[in-house]
Amino acid sequence: MVSPGILLIDKPGGLTSHDVVARTRRAFGTRKVGHAGTLDPMATGLLVLGIEGATRLLTYIVGADKTYTATIRLGAATTTDDAEGETVSAATPDAVDVLTAAQIAHGIADLTGAISQVPSSVSAIKVDGRRAYDRVRAGEEVELAARQVTIARFDLLGQRRVDDALDLDVIIDCSSGTYIRALARDLGAALGVGGHLTALRRTRVGGFEIADAHAIDELDAATTLSPAAAAARIMPALIVSADEARDLRHGKRLQGQADRLTASEVAGIDPDGTLVGILEARGRDIKSAMNMPEVQE
Repeated sequence: MVSPGILLIDKPGGLTSHDVVARTRRAFGTRKVGHAGTLDPMATGLLVLGIEGATRLLTYIVGADKTYTATIRLGAATTTDDAEGETVSAATPDAVDVLTAAQIAHGIADLTGAISQVPSSVSAIKVDGRRAYDRVRAGEEVELAARQVTIARFDLLGQRRVDDALDLDVIIDCSSGTYIRALARDLGAALGVGGHLTALRRTRVGGFEIADAHAIDELDAATTLSPAAAAARIMPALIVSADEARDLRHGKRLQGQADRLTASEVAGIDPDGTLVGILEARGRDIKSAMNMPEVQE
């Protein structure tokens, strides 16, 4: 039997997230594999996968904040807000030349903090039951509603001239649901020259780092994080006794013990180091909001 766990993969460019899931299913000999948030084929970096019963943890990982490194090209806008789309407008070389460091810094500052962002029209957001990118590819015009996201860090690491454009290398810490392509689009629009993304790499998802990820060709020898170890990276842990673990697994509450919880969601771990489930308060009691399968071997 395949043991449940969380697998960290460094996705190469050119593969879809589904491609990585399919390869993982073959390597681990199980159909029960899922991921905690897609990466576009062009993008590289951290993909968090759940295997067997650990797929239940993905719900708690998908909403984690993330870190990306990216390259924004100023000087042209594209249909997809990235390098894979067709150019819809291009600035003159002179318009790019006159951009000042202060203007760029101001544009980045305006896109930092809590902002309202319109996702890229080629996103995976569903519109009346169909993905936005499917509608765009079918020739439809798609307008998506703005959403609130938080950009905790948007730092310029370096810049260089590339032909008639200006490339900005940036690092971004953001809330779940942020579209980095949309940041590139909006920065270029604010500066009056157009912008799109030419490179994107995800380096962190919550408490999971790219440094711990396996290459796709290492799947046969890849190791996973146990459900308990993975849960402890995304929320506080609470050690429960064997009797308490049994009660929680059977749907019982730990009465009058809610003050033991240090957060709204806590990983309950039994004395053997096994994840019991995700615990939450119900009034003054502790209840399991999600139980892990008891067999984890």
